[in-house]
Amino acid sequence: MTVVVLTHDRISEVSRTLERLLDLREDAAIIVVDNGSSDGTSEILARRFPSVRIMTLGANVGAAGRNAGIRASETPYVALCDDDTWWAPGSLARAADVLDAHPKVAVVTGRVLVGPDEREDPTCAQMANSPLPAESGLPGKPVLGFLAGASMIRRRAFLDVGGFEARFFLGGEESLVAADLAAAGRQMLYMRDVVVHHYPSPQRDTRRRRRLLLRNALWFTWLRRPLRSAARVTGRLLRSALHDPYQASGFFQALGGLPWIIRQRRCLPDAIEAALLKLDRHVS
Repeated sequence: MTVVVLTHDRISEVSRTLERLLDLREDAAIIVVDNGSSDGTSEILARRFPSVRIMTLGANVGAAGRNAGIRASETPYVALCDDDTWWAPGSLARAADVLDAHPKVAVVTGRVLVGPDEREDPTCAQMANSPLPAESGLPGKPVLGFLAGASMIRRRAFLDVGGFEARFFLGGEESLVAADLAAAGRQMLYMRDVVVHHYPSPQRDTRRRRRLLLRNALWFTWLRRPLRSAARVTGRLLRSALHDPYQASGFFQALGGLPWIIRQRRCLPDAIEAALLKLDRHVS
């Protein structure tokens, strides 16, 4: 297996992540994708961590930077990390064992523990309570999404659906990949006994993230869901945007993608849409 770490202008955070990953002493190659950093990240890491492969991109392409690292990997499984996340001892092997045992499973997402007090990420609680029916013989919880910084993927399945869409940049970029994997007959699991630590970087633009999350949610909805569902989700997101100027700007930004949406729109199979409706009701 390979671990792909995505970073941008966070030399202290990515250095800590690499130290933790190397301390695991597991049989995993490590690739860092430097997403156009301006703080000398690539040069510093090359000196400090000679066993780690550094890929330097010419610009910050967001989540799509992971695609480069995944394509460069030479192993069937790739664990994903952000520069402020790292895998707990034994968790890489546990996730790989699940992928070995269940060929249809394309993604294993782990339980994310936040900060030194190890609070469980709220998204993990949602996945643990997934209303989707379990399939006999599968461990964990079936889900229709994943956390990109805390998942191990089956490389071939991921590349077959095109990887992360560059237009999404960052924020909810997993939704389109997950839906297309499900449409291709692949499965995704949440595994509580696979653990990933997350120490959120202080260098986070939360306002920009709110804008991108709303924009990308709209784009995903109109790219893959039928008109009735798309209209309902759009109405809900619009009501949210009315109370948040950053989300409102994301709504208008989404409109700029309409020509692309029209060209790329492809509704999901009925069974996948039914599962998404069940999830919509579960979280509303």
